[in-house]
Amino acid sequence: MLKVELLDVAIGRVGILRGISLEVGTGRFTGLVGRNGAGKTTLLRAIMGILRAQKGQVHFDDKPLESMPVHARARLGIGYMPEDRRLVPNLSVQDNVLIPAWASGLQDPKRRLEKIYAMIPEVEQFSGRKAMQLSGGQQKLVALARALMSGTQLLLLDEPFEGVAPVLARRLAEVIGGLKQEGLSVLITESDLSHSEEVLDSLYVIDRGEVSPRPL
Repeated sequence: MLKVELLDVAIGRVGILRGISLEVGTGRFTGLVGRNGAGKTTLLRAIMGILRAQKGQVHFDDKPLESMPVHARARLGIGYMPEDRRLVPNLSVQDNVLIPAWASGLQDPKRRLEKIYAMIPEVEQFSGRKAMQLSGGQQKLVALARALMSGTQLLLLDEPFEGVAPVLARRLAEVIGGLKQEGLSVLITESDLSHSEEVLDSLYVIDRGEVSPRPL
């Protein structure tokens, strides 16, 4: 489903990622674990097209992504949940969830929204509230719902449990684990395996901008 080959990414003149290679199989959950500052967020942003790679290739379903803008990647069925949520504070929860549909011209967003609400009913319950009125954990659920709007094939989840109260972290883990039944491919980053280890099919460790596979 997703294949990254020998990817180099720099921010300014500072090299962040060096020779990154990893794969996420169809319907598989892959973990990327590393400390803060190791390069996890940079890698996901590069896969999504938010950051430009200096070298290497990214393929999704055998399609090269290097020249595609972000909205075109979303149209392929890729969804991205950033670590810091990036919700629009003055928009309603429902409007935040629908942003990928508007930005990329997704077909039949209403039906997709109904399916997302069925997967995460809490989001429907506060769909009319503004995003800034929610707790941090509730905002994470909304960010996951927004990623699911375009992420019909592949989800990139950046530190979904970071800074979330234990009760909501368990709920997020439950929702993410349930995505296996949807046949989704998922790349999930964490600083440790405390929440996702049970659902992972494969694991990579990232340290100082370099990645290596590890057995579970």
